[in-house]
Amino acid sequence: MKKNKTIRILVADDHFVVRMGLIALVNTEDDLEVIGQASDGNQAVELFEKLKPDLVLMDLRMPVKDGIAATTEIFRKHPSARVLMLTTYDGDTDIHRAIQSGAQGYVLKNATGVELIPALRAVAAGQKWIPREISARLASRKMFEELTARELEVLQQISKGLANKEIGDVLKITEHTVKDHLKHILGKLHVADRTEAVTVALQRGIIQLK
Repeated sequence: MKKNKTIRILVADDHFVVRMGLIALVNTEDDLEVIGQASDGNQAVELFEKLKPDLVLMDLRMPVKDGIAATTEIFRKHPSARVLMLTTYDGDTDIHRAIQSGAQGYVLKNATGVELIPALRAVAAGQKWIPREISARLASRKMFEELTARELEVLQQISKGLANKEIGDVLKITEHTVKDHLKHILGKLHVADRTEAVTVALQRGIIQLK
C-alpha cells in the first residue's frame, strides 16, 4: 500500500484514453496522487475550486474552455496555484501563451514517464520546468514580429482558402487593404507566399484550423 502521498494532482485532458494513461502513470508513484479528473477547461476550474489540488496537469487544447483560459481563470483567483501544461503542440506561440497564462511548466505529450514525473514534482515544488527543446522554441520567437489582431483575422481567412476579395467581404474591408495586410504577414513570418504563411502559422500555433 502506498504511503505519504504528498502531491495531490488534478488531471485535465479531453481525451479519455490519454487521461486514463496519465492517471495510471501518476498513481504508480508513492508521493503523487490523482484526486480528480476533468475533460474540459470548465470542469478543470470547477474541480480546482472544489478540491484545491497541489498541482494541475492541464491539457492545452480542450473543448468548452481551453487550457490557457482555464489556467488564466485559476490564477486570477489563486495566484499560488501550480500548473504544468501538457500538449502535443510545440509551436512557440502555444508555449508563450501557456507561460503567459501562469503555467510554470510545459511538457509535450510524447514525453515519457521519466520526463513527466520529475516535471510534476518540480512544478509542485514551485520550480519552473521548460525542456531544452521548448526553450529553443521560445528563443526563436524573438526573431519574429507579432502579427496584429487584424492580420491574424486575415491569416485565419487565408487558411480557409479564401481569395483576397472574399476575405475583404468577410472582414468588411477593401481588397486593397487585404493585400496590404498580406504583405505585412508574409514579411513578419519570413515567408514567400500565402500557402507557406499558413503552414508556418499552423506550425507555430499562431492560428488553428477551424
